[in-house]
Amino acid sequence: MGESITEGTIINWLVNEGDSFDEGDIILEVATDKVDNEVPAPASGKLVKTFFQAKDVVPVGEVLAILEVSEEKISDKTTGGASNQSSASKEFAKREASKRKPQIKKPTGTFTVPSVSSPLGKSDGALFFSPLVVEIAKKHHISFEELARIPATGNEGRLRKSDLFQYIEDGRPYKFAQPVQQDPTAYRIPQLTFDKGKGKIVEMDRMRQMIADHMVYSKHTSPHVTAYVEADMTNMVNWRNANKKAFQEKYGERLTFTPLFVEAVAKAVKDFPNINASVDGNNIIIKEDINIGMATALPSGNLIVPVVKNADTKDLNTLASDVNALAAKARENKLDGDDIKGSTFTISNVGTFGSVMGTPIINQPEVAILALGIIKKRAEVIETETGDEIAIRSMMYLSLSFDHRVVDGFLGGSFVRRVADYFEQFDKDREI
Repeated sequence: MGESITEGTIINWLVNEGDSFDEGDIILEVATDKVDNEVPAPASGKLVKTFFQAKDVVPVGEVLAILEVSEEKISDKTTGGASNQSSASKEFAKREASKRKPQIKKPTGTFTVPSVSSPLGKSDGALFFSPLVVEIAKKHHISFEELARIPATGNEGRLRKSDLFQYIEDGRPYKFAQPVQQDPTAYRIPQLTFDKGKGKIVEMDRMRQMIADHMVYSKHTSPHVTAYVEADMTNMVNWRNANKKAFQEKYGERLTFTPLFVEAVAKAVKDFPNINASVDGNNIIIKEDINIGMATALPSGNLIVPVVKNADTKDLNTLASDVNALAAKARENKLDGDDIKGSTFTISNVGTFGSVMGTPIINQPEVAILALGIIKKRAEVIETETGDEIAIRSMMYLSLSFDHRVVDGFLGGSFVRRVADYFEQFDKDREI
């Protein structure tokens, strides 16, 4: 599922213990980050025993199940019991079960959050959370800081499982609350109750929950500032329209605007390497590789960011091949873990669905993201050798959101202007 993957979450078992299956049947579904993977049966046979259950987080290399392999295809899938297992399979399953307890991976012991104020404003000093509470919190993406705000009814102010479930049922009212400061003049987000209205209830799927948490985290972590420029895309548009057919005949790849955008952005990143960074405490990490993420909508409507690795080292043909392959895998839900790992700078082409411009949210842990609006023809005043003239030009707005902790206005504005310059100065006589 990718070299960078270290663990996966079991979404669902599609075959139960004792059930038979044919080669290629899907035995279970495993999630890694935003990517869901189907695990097919390597051969026909029967599922003897499973060692992990749905929603368990399993490290790479662990044994998930014992399969009893059959040399013949099993056409009629019937459910059998453990009595049908071979003696060897029984013995092996028994040994494995004694070594492993199927449970969700979790830390051991108690956990301390020092000096966190309670929702009522009373400082409780150090708070302790049991492993069970931490396990439930991880499932619901609840941070230690949010746990510390939940009213506790246990002995000595301990947070009980029932307290946590009641808090979740109440809609997590302290989700975005800030710890109460000792300074009486400090601002605290008020706990307001709103009428959310009535209507059809649609539960967020796992990916939508991850996206929601990621977006809220980004807005709370990075002070967002957005800079705008517009670019004359006429040369690039005319060149692409004139060469896209010949390009596909020569290389077998569709020539969309995306590889042209990635090429220009990678060049601008080389010119301004500090935009290709992340923040680690008080340190800024300037990335050596230039890996361009492409925000892409999945068929489900969810968002994912496949990555063009080392974009600055690739020619247009290779970029087009990478972009087309990643887009196809996204449409077919076949992206693997490595396809969405390692992005250092992200672009979002909001123009594909008609938006003039956008204010994108930074893809953490990056420090900037570029939104590209729709390319639209309009009358513009241009300078010529004979003076100013009005001409029909293909124009586009670019908007760069950047983390003002480490990217100031000069760097952010200069970078987005440089991208626009590369668009405008596109060589209209370029050979394919």
